[in-house]
Amino acid sequence: MKHFFGEVVDSGMNLNAIGALAEKYWIEIVKQFPYIELGNFQIMPNHMHGILIINKSVETQLIPSIESEKAIGGFAGENNPMLAENISRIIRWYKGRCTFEMRKVNQNFEWHSRFHDHIIRNSESFERIQNYIEENPSKWGEDKFFRK
Repeated sequence: MKHFFGEVVDSGMNLNAIGALAEKYWIEIVKQFPYIELGNFQIMPNHMHGILIINKSVETQLIPSIESEKAIGGFAGENNPMLAENISRIIRWYKGRCTFEMRKVNQNFEWHSRFHDHIIRNSESFERIQNYIEENPSKWGEDKFFRK
């Protein structure tokens, strides 16, 4: 859990160049995935938290085929995971886009190989998670990955 994104100072997050890229591409998720709205998010020194709101009432379209329907998804066809409209596709895009740019700043940058997701099922849970994300920098000293 390397501190790639910056540091917490006076209960606020100071992003470095890599942290600024993490923020920039998180905000760009809505351009890439029109059925997504962003909720609270927070970049921390060694991880980030964010709420993705799925709005499936928005018209979506998969990557169009240039040559024919058989060409959709390349060699994997319709089984290409990049065609699925799910959280994994969004995070895969986000991590890939970030990694490409972040390694220009620090060639040793790497993400943890997985991510943790949680379905928010009601307004009480939504409120609790939003507050947790907002308060995360002020509680950095209590984080299990905190180090001076």
